[in-house]
Amino acid sequence: MISNLMLTGEEQMPTCRARVEGLYAHGMSRLVVSVLTSLDGYFQGPGGDLTVMPFEDAFNTHNLELLSTAGTLVYGRTWYLENWDFWSKVAADSSADEREHGIARFVTTLPSILISDSMVPDPDAPWARTTRIVPRTAAPAELTRLKEKGDGDVLMFGSATTWNPLLELGLVDELIVLVGAALLGTGNKLYAGSRAGLRLVDATILPGSELVKLRYLTTG
Repeated sequence: MISNLMLTGEEQMPTCRARVEGLYAHGMSRLVVSVLTSLDGYFQGPGGDLTVMPFEDAFNTHNLELLSTAGTLVYGRTWYLENWDFWSKVAADSSADEREHGIARFVTTLPSILISDSMVPDPDAPWARTTRIVPRTAAPAELTRLKEKGDGDVLMFGSATTWNPLLELGLVDELIVLVGAALLGTGNKLYAGSRAGLRLVDATILPGSELVKLRYLTTG
């Protein structure tokens, strides 16, 4: 069974486990990236189209679990604006269920870092009270500071063009890839950087879905 990989992987990962345990022992946070992809490795369809992605109900349950341990959210510009707009509407929707309201509450209240060279601060924007804009050149130092602060996980969803360089720099501690049951054939690839070492520590099927969660620790 796929779930048996969890014990096998952890038995074979002393270096990765030591790194993560070392972070917690020193009161540091992890930078965790979670992304949904097609089986052939695309996180978006052509032109950034998300409607072709293999979303399932379990996707939101997974996201809520990650958000519950997060201290800070990190975004790229495009993903941030779309995400904020969607979940702020959910927060105001009385017909949304408890899980959706939970996600909306985290998205709209957790401190957020927006990594962008083009986004302009707007003190009148509804997101201004929780969000700081950081230029790309300053992002590594800012994320290092947040990790050292140790106030919950630093969490990123999607935004591959934003987290790819961070992974290359060794700042990402954990990468979670949800692989859905679809082949897109074309679109935007999950990763476009130089070679990065990973160690699989968990492989499971999300309950009630066809989404396979692959959880990796980075090895540098």
